[in-house]
Amino acid sequence: MSDTLTIRRLKENELHILLEMAMQEGWNPGIEDGPAFFAADPNGFLAGEIDGQLINVISAVRYGDTFGFIGFYICKREFRTKGYGHQIWDHALSYLGPRLLGLDAVNEQTASYGEHGFRSTYRNIRQMGVSVCDMPMDARIAPLGQGIFPSVKDYDQRFFPAPRPEFLTMWTAPTLETRRGFVFVDDGSVKGYGVIRQCHEGFKIGPLFADTPEIADTLFRALAGQVKGQFVILDTPEPNSSALLLAEKYELSPEFETYRMYRGPVPDLPLDQIYGITTFELG
Repeated sequence: MSDTLTIRRLKENELHILLEMAMQEGWNPGIEDGPAFFAADPNGFLAGEIDGQLINVISAVRYGDTFGFIGFYICKREFRTKGYGHQIWDHALSYLGPRLLGLDAVNEQTASYGEHGFRSTYRNIRQMGVSVCDMPMDARIAPLGQGIFPSVKDYDQRFFPAPRPEFLTMWTAPTLETRRGFVFVDDGSVKGYGVIRQCHEGFKIGPLFADTPEIADTLFRALAGQVKGQFVILDTPEPNSSALLLAEKYELSPEFETYRMYRGPVPDLPLDQIYGITTFELG
C-alpha cells in the first residue's frame, strides 16, 4: 500500500461520509445538516485518500473574504500519528488563506492548535437534558419562514464574524422535516431567533440569539416545547452567565466542552446575547 496522501474536495453527494465519521466520533450531527453545510462553501470539505481509500477529512469553510472556520478534523484511527493529519490540515489552511480563522477545540488539542497561531478565547459548554417545556402562548413568537427570513438574515449578522446567507437559507429551511425555527418579533423588529433540529441522538438548539434573557427564555420554551419529553442539547458560551442560568433553570446538565479559538483579531461579538451557538463544526 502506498503512503502518499491525495487530497481532494468532497462532492455534495459524498458529504454523508464526513457526517458518518463525525457520528462515529460521538459528535452527534443533525440528520439533515449536510445541505446547509455544503451551501456555506461547496469547496470547503476535503478528504484525504491513499490508493483511493478515504482515510481523513476536514472542513475549511470560507465565509466571504474575511472569515473562515475549521471543523470535522477527523482521521480514521488506524491511520493516526502517521503525519496524514498534518497534510490535510496544511491544505485546509492554504485554502482559507489570510482570513481571520476560528475553530472549536477539545481541551487536549488546544496546545496543538496554539502552535499554529490559534488562541483560546472562551469555553463553550454543551448542556443536555429532557425537555420539560410547553410552547409559550406569546403573540410575539412566530414560525421562521420565508417572509421573515430577510430580517432574520440581517439580525444574524450581529452574532457572526461574516455574513452567511447561503448557509442560513438552508439551516432555517421550513421545508426540512427535522427542524423548526422561531422568531421573536416586537414592535416590528426581530429581537431574537432560534432553530431546533433532530440529531442522531436527541435535538440540538442552535443558534439561539436574543436581545434579552427574557426573550431567550421564551424562544427556548418555544423550541424545546416542540419535543417535550425528549433530550435537548444547547451549546452555551460560558461568558454568557444568563445562558448558563437558562440551562440550569430547565434542568440541562453540562456534558461536554470545547474552547473557541481564533487565529487573528478576536471578533467583537455580543456574547451576552448568544445563548446557543449554531454548531461546533461550522461556528
